Amino acid sequence: MNRRRMVITAIAAFTIAIGILRADSPAAKTLKKADLQAMIRNAHTVQQYQALATYFRLRQQAFKQQAHSELQELERRSADVTGPAAKYPRPVDSSRNRYEYFTYEAQQMSQQAAHYESLAATAAQ
Repeated sequence: MNRRRMVITAIAAFTIAIGILRADSPAAKTLKKADLQAMIRNAHTVQQYQALATYFRLRQQAFKQQAHSELQELERRSADVTGPAAKYPRPVDSSRNRYEYFTYEAQQMSQQAAHYESLAATAAQ
């Protein structure tokens, strides 16, 4: 009886999480870490893998957008590297670090999405 209740709770949580992922609200781009881990742990069907791939693609796009805006800020800051802007840490260095971070995270999200897309393709066969 207890195991059955756990399975029903997990299915309900996963169904709610899928609903959140498919919504067009800003909440669709972020999940709590525990919810995401539960989704990953309980994913066994094509739809579940596709939901995870969609989530990671959304995160990838968000990081790409942040990297693009940070690249513009980097270009703006690199025009002036004299005076107070020449002292370490220079604002241009901070922008470069943030740009590299966002680019790296976008790559990681892309790899995660590709992984779950391949699992969805394998599960569909």
